Amino acid sequence: MQQSQEMQAVHQQLQETLQTLHRKAVDADQILDSLQRDQKGKFAAVFADDSGFNTSAKRFGPYVQEIANDWQSLKELDEDAAKQALAPLVKKIELALVTIGQFQQSLSKS
Repeated sequence: MQQSQEMQAVHQQLQETLQTLHRKAVDADQILDSLQRDQKGKFAAVFADDSGFNTSAKRFGPYVQEIANDWQSLKELDEDAAKQALAPLVKKIELALVTIGQFQQSLSKS
């Protein structure tokens, strides 16, 4: 299935963004592991049930995996369906990046 140059560019950008998100998630999860060892960071899940994620986890990694799975599924869709699926995927990416950023910022203040 041939993709337009526009969709190829979108996939390239998504790949780069996911690599960045993965690195940030690994760092944040290491911090969360450390906090939990110190009996801090007690919460049920990173994101609320209405966040758009199907995953429910105490670490960022599983959410990043869900995003990566969504992206792989999107690559198999025809272009019109892919464009429809793009908005929820981008929303998840933005939410994850913002949340990791806020988490890291909150740590630097303490």
